[in-house]
Amino acid sequence: MGHAGMAATVVRYLRSVGSPTTAGPVDALPRPDLRAVGDDERAPVDPAEFRRVLGTFATGVTIITAALPDESPAGFACQSFASLSLDPPLVAFMVARTSTTWPRIARAGAFCVNVLSANQDELCRAFAVSGADKYAGVGHSAAPVSGAPRLDGAAAWIDCAIHAVHTGGDHLIVVGRVTALGTHEEDRTPLLFHRGRFTRLSD
Repeated sequence: MGHAGMAATVVRYLRSVGSPTTAGPVDALPRPDLRAVGDDERAPVDPAEFRRVLGTFATGVTIITAALPDESPAGFACQSFASLSLDPPLVAFMVARTSTTWPRIARAGAFCVNVLSANQDELCRAFAVSGADKYAGVGHSAAPVSGAPRLDGAAAWIDCAIHAVHTGGDHLIVVGRVTALGTHEEDRTPLLFHRGRFTRLSD
């Protein structure tokens, strides 16, 4: 029986049992009283306490890089990175709206995520400084699709095209579609960030 036949059967049954569909109009339920939550009703969250509590969540550390025509490459240290989807292959990172590097990456339209190895904490500090020549003395090669810098010694790299950008408070959520990826020829231990400092995995 097709959808039309099933619908006709249901209508005949409802009519036979005196369904409200044949017994006149039915009064609608009252609409719920909806309103926005006022600012004075929100529980205050102290920024310092927010940082302290969220700092208990250990994360890996990455450097997001991008290549731009006729310009020096862009890059910044990023702790807020995560895998997002397997099909299609998507990753995401978060960047402050005040970042001066993000507009350059946005213009490039593509980026490379460099997952740092345990011994690359100084490299991370160098890329966390605004306005400096971040690539001075840093070995790198071009990622195969975007051409973004693939940093020497990184535990892994993920080449991406910008897929979408969403707002998230004082940050932007950048979604990248993975176009190529790989790991270091050696199985390298990753660099971690926990409670405001770099740390490493231990057995």
